[in-house]
Amino acid sequence: MDQIPELDRTPAYSTPFGRAYIGDSRELLRALPSDHVNLVITSPPFALQRKKSYGNLDQAEYIDWLLEFGRLIHEKLRPDGSFVLDLGGAYQKGVPVRSLYNFRVLVRLCDEVGFHLAEEFFWHNPSKLPSPIEWVNKRKIRAKDSVNTIWWLSKTEWPKADVGRVRVPYSERMQKLLEDPEKFYSPAQRPSGHDISAGFAKDNGGAIPSNLLQIPNSGSLGRYEAACKAVGLKRHPARFPTKLPKFFIDFLTDPGDLVVDIFAGSNTTGEVAEALGRRWLAIEELPDYVAASSFRFAQTSNEAELRKLAEAIESGACVELPGLDAAPVLFSGTHSG
Repeated sequence: MDQIPELDRTPAYSTPFGRAYIGDSRELLRALPSDHVNLVITSPPFALQRKKSYGNLDQAEYIDWLLEFGRLIHEKLRPDGSFVLDLGGAYQKGVPVRSLYNFRVLVRLCDEVGFHLAEEFFWHNPSKLPSPIEWVNKRKIRAKDSVNTIWWLSKTEWPKADVGRVRVPYSERMQKLLEDPEKFYSPAQRPSGHDISAGFAKDNGGAIPSNLLQIPNSGSLGRYEAACKAVGLKRHPARFPTKLPKFFIDFLTDPGDLVVDIFAGSNTTGEVAEALGRRWLAIEELPDYVAASSFRFAQTSNEAELRKLAEAIESGACVELPGLDAAPVLFSGTHSG
């Protein structure tokens, strides 16, 4: 396996597969060699009207700001690399009309930076709270916003990808068909003109997923959440569930590839990449979020030891942490990101 790249400063903490840094991603990305990263997957602060504790810009400034990162990412990606960008929707200020900022980000990343839209995905989070309150709860003139757009962007028209690695379980009807194809299916031409033969009833180990990712973000306390609660550190308010980065890391990379998150937050991406055997780099500007994210890799639940770990990272020490057992990270039904 290739070495983990060194950036232009000491990491806050490191693991066998990755490093987490405190700082501005634009500065740190410049230290990476060009054509080096296999996948950048990230969820930046959204262009919301109401200010959040983790920082977000006004919609008018947001697109130019995000394109600065996009240009650097394009330069650092390998020719077959991908940039997966999770963006939430927003309303225009004071009126029940949607902003087009997330679509303008997409168009400019393609037209000005040179990315290709490999595919658009939609993350449906059924546990998302009704918002905005004014239009949904009070006036009751809009439906609940529960879908984020996820742009899968590529440096060339032919990025590395294997959908066979992200198959989903067959439906109950499909399982019956596979057990006895002749009983449950008669080959016939569809209205579209497509002729589906009996060979359709072949067990491929799962179905091809759709571009609608239905992943709730309502898991119970995992290692990160429990440690933050025990120590009294604030949890990142916009964590995404482990299943989201896992889908794209499995889909778009191989073991040993380099995965980067430039707005790492609680570092769900690094945790998943570590468990999947991918090298990773995480960059986050706020030291307290980086300190708390180290709990994902700490092999202790002792409150005093966790507090000592967080204090060491916030003081500027570089802490070496052990690797992860993949099972509790990736396959627990209740673990949240």
